[in-house]
Amino acid sequence: MRIAEASDKRGHAALRGGNVLTANSNWLRAIGYYQAAAFPFERTDERHHAAVESMRSCAANYVRHRDPAGEVVLIPWASGYPLEAYFLPPRDGSGPRPAVICIGEPGQPKEEYLFKMARYANDRGMSLLAVDLLGAGSDEPFEDVVGRSDLETVIGDIMDYLVARDDVDARQIAIVADGGSSSFVARGIAFDDRFAAAVCDGGIWDLHERAFLRERFGRTGSGAAVSRVARNIKCPVLIPAGEGGWLKADRVRELYEGLKADGRDVTLKIFTNEETGAAQGHLDNPTLANEFIFDWIAARLGNGERVAS
Repeated sequence: MRIAEASDKRGHAALRGGNVLTANSNWLRAIGYYQAAAFPFERTDERHHAAVESMRSCAANYVRHRDPAGEVVLIPWASGYPLEAYFLPPRDGSGPRPAVICIGEPGQPKEEYLFKMARYANDRGMSLLAVDLLGAGSDEPFEDVVGRSDLETVIGDIMDYLVARDDVDARQIAIVADGGSSSFVARGIAFDDRFAAAVCDGGIWDLHERAFLRERFGRTGSGAAVSRVARNIKCPVLIPAGEGGWLKADRVRELYEGLKADGRDVTLKIFTNEETGAAQGHLDNPTLANEFIFDWIAARLGNGERVAS
């Protein structure tokens, strides 16, 4: 907390001196430290609450003072409470632009996408919508979300919000599911054909679970059979995986081959230990993984010519 607060204070001092770039750099740095400070504690702990509120404050300062300025927005969700999100337009913001949704697993805060992914979208002429399932404040009833079987419904509500914006090209929206298990995102896009591209597990985790249950209960059938989720995904899908991830690379390839054989438009990228980016969630080199991911998205959205030099 002390390190985070020092960065936050430097940000405000830089802003008072007219040094907006330095202010934003310090607020991004503070976000990471506040997130680390909150991590060890339960959501009901006052120390968690204080760290999260400070993290949100730094994020809001960054969003307001970036160029061009972003927005803190609320997105209605059928769960009963609104989701908070950050909408960041690209530097070249003339006319409706492609957009990328970044969302993680339940409990993963959206604030980290401001320093983890925003620049990759911005440099490629795409807006970014960073969103999580934590609601609009640290007191929101997140515990009611954990374990829900209908998390995928949030994907359609987020898409509804984006397509209603005049500055977003509704035909050019992609989604990136960050983290190790993005199966709820795969289920969400399986029944929403408005997406132009997706980066997620493509239904692989669902296939893996189904195969495990077949083996566990002695049922016959191919372990690589394509599930209803995978079969209903209409947009191109990138499945990024690490050689050192939870699912072994050979198992990922086996399930991927089943998707390809069924005619799915799917790309598999396995990051090896030699090249790095091979840990679960690419934690050992997220930069390498994000460069590959956003280059793939830009190509699928027909946006490759806008990549900054």
